[in-house]
Amino acid sequence: MRNSPILAEISAAIPNLRKSEIKVAEYVLRSPQQVMHMRIVDLAQEAQVSEPTIVRFCRGIGCNSFQEFKVRVAQEMAITNNIGQFAIATDDSISNICSKIADTTIQRLHQVKSQLKSEQVGVAANAISMATRVEFYGYGASGAVAIDAQHKFFRLQVATAAYSDPHMQAMSAVTLGPEDVAVAISQSGRTKDLLNSIALAQHHGAKVVSLAPANTAVSLQADYPIHINIEEDTEQFTPMTSRIAHLMVIDMLAVAVTQRRGPEFARHLINIKRSIKSLRLEQGNEPFNPKNIIG
Repeated sequence: MRNSPILAEISAAIPNLRKSEIKVAEYVLRSPQQVMHMRIVDLAQEAQVSEPTIVRFCRGIGCNSFQEFKVRVAQEMAITNNIGQFAIATDDSISNICSKIADTTIQRLHQVKSQLKSEQVGVAANAISMATRVEFYGYGASGAVAIDAQHKFFRLQVATAAYSDPHMQAMSAVTLGPEDVAVAISQSGRTKDLLNSIALAQHHGAKVVSLAPANTAVSLQADYPIHINIEEDTEQFTPMTSRIAHLMVIDMLAVAVTQRRGPEFARHLINIKRSIKSLRLEQGNEPFNPKNIIG
């Protein structure tokens, strides 16, 4: 039995399911807590399909039986409920806040790791590795990820830039061509301006890699989608874990591209480290004193 999140697998499988099976998938995604206590006849009645359809649906998402399907749903609900305990309360101490955020981040990253499709990362890395230019697009917290990505890929001798302004993105997109790649980063996968930038880049022949949830507009429009399914409470706090998850995938892409550069490329990275060595204090030196500079 696999341990990847079943709800994410169901969501990703929807485009390949029959119409009757999609009705089952949509019901399960709406009411997973209820489904794990149902009999097959109960789910068939609620989803308004036949029992054989339920059996086909289970097999379509990789479960050998309805019972296995329910076990996997129950396991995911247990993990989700456990994570939910880490919500920040108004009277939490600093110690509690630190622990909750760290624990939540670790568990969310494990979720992302378990559902991430390595083949998607590989295909995207190949496209980036062969590109003449690579532009990174994102807004808000995703804009910060785009800037980090530009910094990483600049070191890899990739002609790159990052844009978080819709006008700059549009101007960038229309200057791309068939040898170029745009990387669209979105926590929601539904940002209208980002979708416009993707369409412009593709219209001019560029390929688009996306970091966004499965079955969202951004993922569906991209040429090389990388699915990152993560939910966060954005009502009171700025999304944190999704940004970290996106940074993690950017690191994966950067390492994969570096690998494709070959062993001789290691000399270039060593030269970069040497170039900034003089900007750092040597270990064991006396503490830095700004008065030594300003007199």
